[in-house]
Amino acid sequence: MGPRTAQETCPAGLDLPDSALAGVGTRPFGVYVHVPFCATRCGYCDFNTYTAGELGSAASAQSWLDGLRRELDAGARLLARDGRTVPAAETVFVGGGTPSLLGADGLARVLDAVRDSFGLAAGAEVTTESNPESTSPQFFAGIREAGYTRVSLGMQSAAPHVLAVLDRTHTPGRPVAAAEEARAAGFEHVNLDLIYGTPGERDADLDASLDAVLAAGVDHVSAYALIVEDGTALARRVRRGELPAPDDDVLAARYERIDARLAEAGMTWYEVSNWAKADDPSARCTHNLGYWDGGDWWGAGPGAHSHVGGVRWWNVKHPARYSATLADGKLPVAGSEQLTAEDRHTELVMLTVRLRTGLPLSALDEGERAAARTVVADGLAVERDEHLVLTDRGRLLADAVVRTILLGGED
Repeated sequence: MGPRTAQETCPAGLDLPDSALAGVGTRPFGVYVHVPFCATRCGYCDFNTYTAGELGSAASAQSWLDGLRRELDAGARLLARDGRTVPAAETVFVGGGTPSLLGADGLARVLDAVRDSFGLAAGAEVTTESNPESTSPQFFAGIREAGYTRVSLGMQSAAPHVLAVLDRTHTPGRPVAAAEEARAAGFEHVNLDLIYGTPGERDADLDASLDAVLAAGVDHVSAYALIVEDGTALARRVRRGELPAPDDDVLAARYERIDARLAEAGMTWYEVSNWAKADDPSARCTHNLGYWDGGDWWGAGPGAHSHVGGVRWWNVKHPARYSATLADGKLPVAGSEQLTAEDRHTELVMLTVRLRTGLPLSALDEGERAAARTVVADGLAVERDEHLVLTDRGRLLADAVVRTILLGGED
């Protein structure tokens, strides 16, 4: 569709100041779509997701899609205020929840909704998360034809007893088979997600998971330490003493093991928890890099977060309320905040220090530069091309590095 015009009515529910809109189009711009549906609830998950039993008749995939179309259309009108041209989405990321439960046809309709509102830039990266159990060769062929360019598959582990602790329902071999099916359907970019440090996981279990990942021939791997989130079934089991809490020393050793194996296979870290083929920059997730580099994005769907020009907002969480608010002609905004200069500086330090490209030293004040030199002296980082870049040991202590730098700026 063509550019929005100033004459179109802006939606109620969000007031973006001119200062936020002024730079739209000069920063990376992406669209995130949150699919709130899951077949079952994993014990470690605290995301905004709902099973069919939890929703009952209050919401459906169709009412969610109707709301999604309204939100994306309203978002494009809002960013076009005062005659501005809305930037086409350079990246789209469909997450959840379990987007693959929508099927190829449903995901095609989601992407059509983005095309019809913001539009897609030439060569846009379009990613969907998928649960291996709800995919098939036909599914991958369908979403490839629809315009998706990248698939992220939840694997977590290849060990059955680890999957059982996490309440994952897929069989151990299914993620590798799904990755192979995706590649056969024409996907050059396929990611597998791992979780390490699950109670009961052994070194041999992690090695088996890494063997499976490398056998799948994917060009991207994400690996996250297990976090026991309050309110989850896993947290209740840990609190009752049924399972031990993850051990920090074990988590550090597992991270080093993952990094070494992936490096041997030709993958390099570009963010603390993400690795991609070293000889192919396009293997990196451009959408996530937009988050880490301070870009703009419209987050659509129940509970989704957005950011434009230093203003952040988030949607109501329940799918029924989300759809009803949009049917009422309003954006489903639950809250918003205008980031101060200090907030934005803190986020720049927190996010860019985790990147292989590093934290630009030019962004630091005198006290923070002195703190950065202390970090270097402690062997946690090096100065490279006017950036502070974490060492292998520094990646294990990235949060401590951030605290040291920011506290240095308070002296």
